[in-house]
Amino acid sequence: MKFLDQVKIYIKAGNGGSGSPSFRREKFIEYGGPDGGDGGKGGSIILRSERNLNTLIDYRYQQHHKAERGENGSGQNCTGRGGNDLFLKVPIGTQVFEDDNKTLIYDFKKEGEEFVAANGGKGGLGNTRFKSSTNRAPKKFTKGAIGEEYVIWLQLKTIADIGIIGLPNAGKSSLLAAITNATPKIANYKFTTLNPNLGVSTYDDKEITLADIPGLVEGAHEGVGLGIQFLKHVERCKALLHLIDITNEDLENTYQQVKNELKNYSKELLKKKEIIVLNKIDLLDETTVKKIMNNFSKNKKSEVITLSTIKKDSVSKIKAKLLSYVS
Repeated sequence: MKFLDQVKIYIKAGNGGSGSPSFRREKFIEYGGPDGGDGGKGGSIILRSERNLNTLIDYRYQQHHKAERGENGSGQNCTGRGGNDLFLKVPIGTQVFEDDNKTLIYDFKKEGEEFVAANGGKGGLGNTRFKSSTNRAPKKFTKGAIGEEYVIWLQLKTIADIGIIGLPNAGKSSLLAAITNATPKIANYKFTTLNPNLGVSTYDDKEITLADIPGLVEGAHEGVGLGIQFLKHVERCKALLHLIDITNEDLENTYQQVKNELKNYSKELLKKKEIIVLNKIDLLDETTVKKIMNNFSKNKKSEVITLSTIKKDSVSKIKAKLLSYVS
């Protein structure tokens, strides 16, 4: 499935049906009284969050959405049928903005949340409503109200317990595949991952949701590489797993490069809990790994651990560690 995390759509709620100006027509009664019913209410546009969605791609191909109008009232005091509400499904983590794409209207954080984005118009009144002691045969009725219409933006920001960050080809997708039920694309070249992948890891009967954020490069906050389009997905994560390829020649520079991109995008990201994981230790001998580990972990406020995604005991260890970061 293709990934899309921002889209502009037009929504139009249904108009209300008009009231009826009907009069009774009965045998042997030349002038019957008013019996016009009210119009039905127009359908509303309602956004609903769904857990099994992770993209807004459907709205790229259908950007105009209209709910049903209410039916007009009729004789014998029959009220018109109300228009059906139109439900639009969105992923958890979707934010709704006004046409300026800056003013936040609603933020979906849980499954099954509903937000009425456009209210249907009220039905008009039939002439029966205007009958009085001084006006026995009113011809007055009212038309239905116009349904609300808006242009809105939908923006998706992934919600996960742990966000996996790092430079391209650090092994993020391999890690996600090793500890969760996700099946991301894995290959030995930069930007294999072109959109955030979500996976759920179970350990000690508890679930942890992880997001594989596409690789960050220097200048990402200014649009270099995959740019800032995915940095926003880090904002929702409770903690960050900073994955580094231990075979890199300059680990400190590799680490600071990603940290600088986070800081330049939002200093708030630096306040999140972080665990640093040195990956691919199976490519080096044990002595070299210990030496690199000792040198790199000096003066680090965050915890540093090592990992090999092809070793089961190493994977189990990191599962337990991640659970402690989100408990």
